[in-house]
Amino acid sequence: MPWRRKAAVIAALAAAVLAGPGIAQAAPQAAPQAAPAPQERVAAASITWTLERASNPTQDQQTAYNLITSAMNAAVARYNNLSDLGKNITVRYDPGVPTADGNINGTIRFGNRSYMTQRTALHEIAHTIGVGTSSRWSSLGGSGTWRGAQATALVKQFDGSGATLSTGGGHFWPYGLNYENEFSNTAADRHVQIVAAMVRDGL
Repeated sequence: MPWRRKAAVIAALAAAVLAGPGIAQAAPQAAPQAAPAPQERVAAASITWTLERASNPTQDQQTAYNLITSAMNAAVARYNNLSDLGKNITVRYDPGVPTADGNINGTIRFGNRSYMTQRTALHEIAHTIGVGTSSRWSSLGGSGTWRGAQATALVKQFDGSGATLSTGGGHFWPYGLNYENEFSNTAADRHVQIVAAMVRDGL
């Protein structure tokens, strides 16, 4: 192998080893492109995330980090592909957390292994966006039915003219992904679209 090609291969392998998990990208980085023309719409924001990691993780921590990274990468990619919501999220593995939780301050904690899934990550990202956590949640969802026009219209589009978006305990349904058996690709896509519509409603 010519020395230049060999050096390039070694450099690429070194970069791959050094690039640890933790920051999700909705798609692989593309080559720089020309700036869009002024009339083109540019997404206002995107969701990014960082995993807090021990400098010398135990096997338990590393296993958790791998599961969390897979779940968060998939969930963040789905949010970024289907919405222009923005949030910088810090994720922690905390074995003391019985399930998982998300806070509007931008933190998510995963504890139990069975909750280190894309479904849970989507659900907890919604909490960081404001579902059940924003100061506007009670006025828009406190009655047991979501009062915002855009999310209400969307659930009717999905499920028919009689459909409503129910709320309670800081959660919503359908499409709130409150339990693992609610997950499907269709439900996950609709979850993101409803959360984005809730934000447009003033969440």
